[in-house]
Amino acid sequence: MNLVDSSGWLEYLTDGKNSEIFSKPLNNKEELIVPSIILYEVFKVILREKDENTALQVVATMQQCKVIELTSEIAIQAAKLSFEKKLPMADSIILSTGYLYNAVIWTQNADFKNITGVKYLPKK
Repeated sequence: MNLVDSSGWLEYLTDGKNSEIFSKPLNNKEELIVPSIILYEVFKVILREKDENTALQVVATMQQCKVIELTSEIAIQAAKLSFEKKLPMADSIILSTGYLYNAVIWTQNADFKNITGVKYLPKK
């Protein structure tokens, strides 16, 4: 399984320098999970930078993958990870979800650098 965080989705959608790398997991929708918090983050950025219609279209594409809702199990594990690794709330929820589903987490977010199970790509 794969999990592409918000930075990866946005890099891909804006055809950034790392977009080709993110296209590999993003184009394999059968193996891709999307935590609901990533829907929130991506929708918010696109709403701010484009418009609501574009943001809704992007989220509809994302929902073609397996969307993972925030459960109590994920929330509790995320709180532990946040405490242990000094991660912000959203990042710890993403990491917890990835761990629960044995997914590789693809990201450009430096908060994830050197964390097991994460494929970190520095933003170019």
